[in-house]
Amino acid sequence: MAVLGNNVIVYMNGTAIAGTKSDELQVDCETISVASATDQDWEHVIAGRKKWSLTVGWLVLANTDVRKVLLAGSAVTIKIKGRGAADSSGVTGSAILKTCKISAVRGNLATGSFAFVGNGPLT
Repeated sequence: MAVLGNNVIVYMNGTAIAGTKSDELQVDCETISVASATDQDWEHVIAGRKKWSLTVGWLVLANTDVRKVLLAGSAVTIKIKGRGAADSSGVTGSAILKTCKISAVRGNLATGSFAFVGNGPLT
């Protein structure tokens, strides 16, 4: 995975999302409490199921980008890899676009963000 956010490319259904400027990938693992036959005073845990999410920041380039808010709720395929890296070096997964947000302030560049929730494994 690339070190700089600018070097990460995120694809939605095979098409690169234009103008990404920041990306945050998070993978979590739940923990399950288990009993110990030899230690009743301390909690013991085992690894449970995993989940992942991705938040992507992007520049709103034109008025047509405003229509991207209509994509919320869409099922998409996400591929994340370093810019110029081989396809095999990235990760892929199915996700639901949970949130699409646009921030527009007079005198500044309009920006937006997508929040994806993983639907199955990230491989």
